[in-house]
Amino acid sequence: MPGRLFLTLSPASIAAWFGSADAPPADPPRRNIAPGQSVLCLTAAGWGRARWGIIPVGRVNARGRPVMETIVNARSETVFDKSAYAGVGRAVIPAEGWYEWTGTTGRKTAHAIRPRGGGLLAFAAIHDVWTGPGGVQVPQVAPVTCAPSGDVVAIHDRMGVLLRPQDVPLWLTAPPDQARALLQTWPDGMLAVTPATGIDWDGA
Repeated sequence: MPGRLFLTLSPASIAAWFGSADAPPADPPRRNIAPGQSVLCLTAAGWGRARWGIIPVGRVNARGRPVMETIVNARSETVFDKSAYAGVGRAVIPAEGWYEWTGTTGRKTAHAIRPRGGGLLAFAAIHDVWTGPGGVQVPQVAPVTCAPSGDVVAIHDRMGVLLRPQDVPLWLTAPPDQARALLQTWPDGMLAVTPATGIDWDGA
């Protein structure tokens, strides 16, 4: 979907994967990154952090009051057309993988999905800045999702849109018609799904 992310690589390793001269801000290893928490992200302005989850800027209900519902993931089929996403920018979220769950309530099994052979994944995302009470400004980001690849389909009916390093600049800066072409399902055989064990799901 992704449900939660994990990222333990050093800033230098992340920068090398992206081919970036600038390293991202340092973070301790994080094996359980949940929606609502701060995530590392890359925008056209450079590296930074943003809250995972977007409160659409300017979105109001029938009474003209702000809509505060948080959008955790944006669907690729509507991200360039839905009014809730009007005016948002684009970002990339690096992670070594993500977690999904299968099974019934109380008997769920956690799965870790990562690149086959290890390494890094780059999730296409949208980015915005929400102005909260008192004028506080909160950078916010949400991954874009698509249909699952053959590696993931038995685990979940959606997955994040993943980018190759060479596609990152295009996603961040290209006109919508060119960026839309990148919203494709990751090829089969490139991801590995393994049991996720030893994770403190209530911690970070």
